Amino acid sequence: MDLGISGKRALVLAASRGLGLGIANALAAEGVQVLICGRTEEKLKANCAAIIAAGGKADYIVADLGEAHFVETMVQAVQEKLGGIDILVNNTGGPTPGTTEDMNAEKLYNFFQSMVVRVITLTNALLPQMKAQGFGRILTVASSGVIEPIGNLALSNTLRGALVGWNKTLATEVAGHGITANLLLPGRIHTDRIDELDGANAARQGKTVEEVRSASIKTIPAGRLGSVEEFAAAGAFLCSRPASYITGTMLRVDGGAAKSL
Repeated sequence: MDLGISGKRALVLAASRGLGLGIANALAAEGVQVLICGRTEEKLKANCAAIIAAGGKADYIVADLGEAHFVETMVQAVQEKLGGIDILVNNTGGPTPGTTEDMNAEKLYNFFQSMVVRVITLTNALLPQMKAQGFGRILTVASSGVIEPIGNLALSNTLRGALVGWNKTLATEVAGHGITANLLLPGRIHTDRIDELDGANAARQGKTVEEVRSASIKTIPAGRLGSVEEFAAAGAFLCSRPASYITGTMLRVDGGAAKSL
């Protein structure tokens, strides 16, 4: 299928590794010019070099979602490095694991700023360009925890849940401008983050990482962890022209793990 986005320009947040990098690779393979951001210049530079070596177009900007001037930095980088924006992939790092009792005011405030406030304000800052050109794709990576809360991830379940209401509201407001807004929900996709969470759960439960992972895989009908490439392919499709009538949705990529309808 021709996704019809060759020549488009995309900003992908938190793309040093994992899901963000996977989506950037998938978009670049479709001919999209990608601008990736993250905190580690060495990783970003290597990621861009790999994309370019594969025939794609890529550049990077070192930035931290926790910085107060993050949005201003991104808007400036979009203009200088891309000359405009067609696709925005909102991706953020996950917060520390823990229970609801582990959440305190400082953690809530800091992660709310980086995971919710900066996502919304950056989207708002880039929307006028999308409206003016009559085309835009806003893809926000959340978590399957917004469908079924995940144990020991109380902070993630709480903050990512806020993006559900925001995305649905946004989608209805911008649909008439040729802009779509969707959430992409990863289940157990094998990334460094999953390794970190399995390690934390193993320590909390007094088990080995292998025991924790084996137990989690048994809950997945597909019988395995998903790959970054599978997840990213779904993201690229939601950014495509054929997906122009899909908006305000939450797409689960979880191997059938969620039990809710």
